Amino acid sequence: MRVAARRQLDRRTAALRALPTEAFARPAGGWVRAVRDAVGMSGRDLATRLGVSPTAVTKLEASERAGTIGLDTLARAADALGCDLVYALVPRVPLDDQVRRQAEKVARAELGPVATTMALEAQSLDAGQARQLLDDRAAELVDTRGLWRVGG
Repeated sequence: MRVAARRQLDRRTAALRALPTEAFARPAGGWVRAVRDAVGMSGRDLATRLGVSPTAVTKLEASERAGTIGLDTLARAADALGCDLVYALVPRVPLDDQVRRQAEKVARAELGPVATTMALEAQSLDAGQARQLLDDRAAELVDTRGLWRVGG
C-alpha cells in the first residue's frame, strides 16, 4: 500500500522535481503583489474583487511576504487575480529512495554494535558479507512503522 502510494506521488511530482528550485522561489514582494503589478491592478481594484478593504489587501500582501498567509486566503487572492494557486510538497529525491536511505541508516545504526562485537570475537565479516547483511536488514526495515522514529 505505501509502496504504491510512494510511486504514485513520485510519478505526480516527477515533473516538478525536474524544475530548478528557482521556479518555485517567491518574488521578494510576494506573488500577489508581483502579479497585481504585472497586470496593472491597483490594491483598491484587488480589494473590490475580494470584497475587502484596500487596507486588507495591504495586510494580505504583507502576510504573504512574511510567510504567514493562509492557503485559503492566498487561493482567494489568486482567483481574484485570474490565477490558480499551486500547492505541493515536492520531494527532493524520489520517495522510494528516501525510504531506502532511511532504512539503511537505521540498519547501519543497529548493526554497528553487532559488527564491533563480532570483530572482538574474531568473527568479522568481509566487506561483501557486511554489505549483504546491511542490505538484508534495510529491506526488512522498509515500511516498518518505527523507521522514522530514531535519528531523523
